[in-house]
Amino acid sequence: MTSGTRPRRRRLEPAERRAEILAAARRLFGAGSYASVSTSDIAEAAGVARPLINHYFGGKRELYLEVVRQMMIVPAPVTEALPDTTMEQRLAIGVERWIEVVDRNRDAWLTVIGPEAAGRDPEIERIMLEADEIAADRVLEAALMTGVTEGREELRAMIRSFGGMLRAASREWLIRGTLDRAALRTFLTDALLNLLKITYPAVLAERRGTGGRTPPASSRSSA
Repeated sequence: MTSGTRPRRRRLEPAERRAEILAAARRLFGAGSYASVSTSDIAEAAGVARPLINHYFGGKRELYLEVVRQMMIVPAPVTEALPDTTMEQRLAIGVERWIEVVDRNRDAWLTVIGPEAAGRDPEIERIMLEADEIAADRVLEAALMTGVTEGREELRAMIRSFGGMLRAASREWLIRGTLDRAALRTFLTDALLNLLKITYPAVLAERRGTGGRTPPASSRSSA
């Protein structure tokens, strides 16, 4: 190979090529910003011709939105194949898996929850809403509460609200350094358990007019 000659591109299946472009975009948007990264930069980092970005994603804007979606939506593996054990243990494992995903992609995560992404952009807001709904599904699955019907909408609303706290806590960990990884894991797990085992039953009790704090029957918590 002569000096200045680019290495020959590998032949990949379309899904693999798309994944490589996404990975390159995550790295570049994480290191810079939407405005500072060009499609040429992404194409070079991914080792593809620039037209392939348009072919797979439609353009820089669509690719950026896909990066935001990929970062914000809790991936299925976070709650897949959890052990058949208590709510506490399952949630602790799920939280640890989520932290691991964020840790591996910390620059991209901080970019998509930063001020530039959080502006009044209707498309990003739609992604955030979608991410919150999927996160609620994942939490209910991990907590063995998918069958809950009474107060379900209130419960989902509280879980979606928990997502905002989770993003704030991740900034304390990754930017301010006021929480280390172990403290973050304990904080998020305990806060989630408190929501499901204390706050949610209290909301139900208020609706019933009993004032009690009876745990939901569908929970298999050891407590």
